[in-house]
Amino acid sequence: MKEAVFANGKILAPGQARVPALAPGFLCAYALFETMRSYDNKIIYFDRHLNRIKKSSQLMGINFPHRPQRVKKIIKELVKIVGLEDVYIRLTLYKSEGGADILIIAKKYHPPALRVYKKGFCANISRFRQNDCFLAKLKTTNRILYELGFREARRKGFDEAIILNNRGLITEASRSNIFFVKDKAIFTPSLECGCLEGITRGLVFDWAKKYNLKIYNGNYTLKDLYAADEAFLTNSLMGIMPLAFVENLVIGKGADNRITRYFIKKYNFLLKNGS
Repeated sequence: MKEAVFANGKILAPGQARVPALAPGFLCAYALFETMRSYDNKIIYFDRHLNRIKKSSQLMGINFPHRPQRVKKIIKELVKIVGLEDVYIRLTLYKSEGGADILIIAKKYHPPALRVYKKGFCANISRFRQNDCFLAKLKTTNRILYELGFREARRKGFDEAIILNNRGLITEASRSNIFFVKDKAIFTPSLECGCLEGITRGLVFDWAKKYNLKIYNGNYTLKDLYAADEAFLTNSLMGIMPLAFVENLVIGKGADNRITRYFIKKYNFLLKNGS
């Protein structure tokens, strides 16, 4: 089976899944989600993902309906049903009429081809702006700003869209956090700019500190990005992706860069050996 679903308190075939039409989670996007990757039956940093959604659920007023071990067991069972080495997992926690419920989808993951990692992504600057609302720091299902930005970018032939906030500062990309390197130091937008505290973003901080690489988070503009020696994007599915072009301008040496490659190797090792 290429896809399996947990809904309504049990594991179902995709066509059998039903969600309540009047649930606030679906009527008002009153929901949170996590996307995870299982590789060779190992869920990459499951505990970090679960801790983030539970912490966010407290801020959103949604009670998490299951114990962590129960959720992990369900996900492992779904991965087993799918029966593939590389699996995409989406856990959605939503406000229901009776309180809260979860929906979990597991299906085959199609990572970018190796040639894409060698070439790097090209991104445009989205015309849709982040408004610095505290919700920007939570992974909610209210993703219309990011979805519109991403779809517009793809229509124009780009891989990603970089989102600015209403102060003109870089926040993140539509599906990833953004980093750039200058003079061997690493920079990324602070959470106060309106970006998500990504799981892989946190790993980059961990690795930088472990290997004595200078890393800063703060307020950065497109001018800072254009002047960078290299740049890369991170998320929990693709891992570390070089950012070679922004609006058809080459960033540094494009995909030929040292620190980005170092982090790609670290992520690939993590993927094959587990967290």
